[in-house]
Amino acid sequence: MDNKQLSQIFKTEYSNLIAVLSNYYRLKDLQLAEDIVSETFMRAMKVWAHKGVPEFPKAWLYKVAQNLLKEHHRREKIYKEKITPELGAQKQEFEDVVITDKIIEDSQLQMIFVVCNPEISRESQLCIVLRILCGFSTEEIARALLSNKETINKRIYRAKKVIKHHHLEINLSPDQYISRLENVLRVIYLIFNEGYYSSVNEQNIRFEICWEAMRLAIFLAEQEIFPKSTIYALLALMCFHASRLEARISGENGDLLYHEQDKSKWNKDLILKGTKYLHLSASGNEITKYHLEAAIAFWHTMETKEKWNNILQLYNKLLTIDYSPIIAMNRTYALARAKSIQEAIQEAYKLLLNDNHYYFCLLAELYHMAMDEHKEIEYLNKAMELANKEYEKKLIRAKLEKVKGN
Repeated sequence: MDNKQLSQIFKTEYSNLIAVLSNYYRLKDLQLAEDIVSETFMRAMKVWAHKGVPEFPKAWLYKVAQNLLKEHHRREKIYKEKITPELGAQKQEFEDVVITDKIIEDSQLQMIFVVCNPEISRESQLCIVLRILCGFSTEEIARALLSNKETINKRIYRAKKVIKHHHLEINLSPDQYISRLENVLRVIYLIFNEGYYSSVNEQNIRFEICWEAMRLAIFLAEQEIFPKSTIYALLALMCFHASRLEARISGENGDLLYHEQDKSKWNKDLILKGTKYLHLSASGNEITKYHLEAAIAFWHTMETKEKWNNILQLYNKLLTIDYSPIIAMNRTYALARAKSIQEAIQEAYKLLLNDNHYYFCLLAELYHMAMDEHKEIEYLNKAMELANKEYEKKLIRAKLEKVKGN
């Protein structure tokens, strides 16, 4: 077993062990659970380096974690100060149990709904989910979110503090799960977006975050207690977008826009899966923003006469239920492709997003379509002034050089 396989085992089992310790053994202090899991992995590294990886590494990890929990339990100081308040009326002696797939699945489901507590800020939710559910290190999270380790640690600490204050709720009822599903899906959606739109210089982390978001959504779709329509719509959306990841980063200067991509590099399997999930999402009575965004993403994979008009109509509907400046800008581009470039330019001017470099990139693209190089250069320069990330400046600079070189 190589280092890559070991790393994958640790990343996967990190979230599993945290979930089991927190939910099955009812440890409401996430930090204590993390301490035990970290010590489990430290022992694994020491023992496996000398004796080799055991035949059943996961079972080995679960057994060591159980033993470490017993050791903590036996220490009088730890028992009184940490474990006793967390265990409440539970037995004072831990029984050896076989940690089954069912226990892990139930614990993981519980943990998803605990760490997506709406009382936690959006930024802290992203960090705690990536840490606890996806097994990313603070360094990986910081790079993926274009932040620093200190900031990420503070966000995770604040999230744990809220969770501890509100207490982990064991054995949620089906109604409680369903009532919180919308927030959980929102967090998964935000995680995917962080991976999809993050710096192209961190390709591995970018891809991993997208796959983790999709894994969590698939896990929810497999649970019988949830209505599936919205989950399927989110899965369809993520599949369609993920199908273009490789094509987006294939350019000499990095991130490529949709119309610049080599469509032969799109992942056909993911497009087929997205189409399947989109059809499944039609089973419900509700049309959510995920349904509309998934349908828009679907039409982006098509090359038909009615493509851009359908996309425009879908954006019109989306704006009525979930207005955002980004959606409005995207709708403007669709308007240019479906109807009139000049009409799209006039609509874009109405947005007045003068502190947003994406806005000026849009205006530059519209004037590029109108073959007005002077205006295109003007707005690319304005976009350059507002861009903060180096990779974004690099992309804008490349466009400027291309226009000036013509």
